Amino acid sequence: MPNKNEDVKFEDQLVQLEKIVHKLESGDVALEDAIKEFQKGMKLSESLKGKLNEAEQVLVKAVGKDGEETEFASE
Repeated sequence: MPNKNEDVKFEDQLVQLEKIVHKLESGDVALEDAIKEFQKGMKLSESLKGKLNEAEQVLVKAVGKDGEETEFASE
């Protein structure tokens, strides 16, 4: 069963994470709520990192004229 965060667009997850960060930075959050928000933020962060890694894997490959995938040479 896929994680519900994986079904949400990258940009939407990023907005959610930014809201959590702003809420925590405000300092106007009860400790229990801050811990819950922090945990949500960490889960979002891991999901976003995974999506970025997947995108990187796609982008580092080029498809040649013969249909063969080759990796870009890093300079």
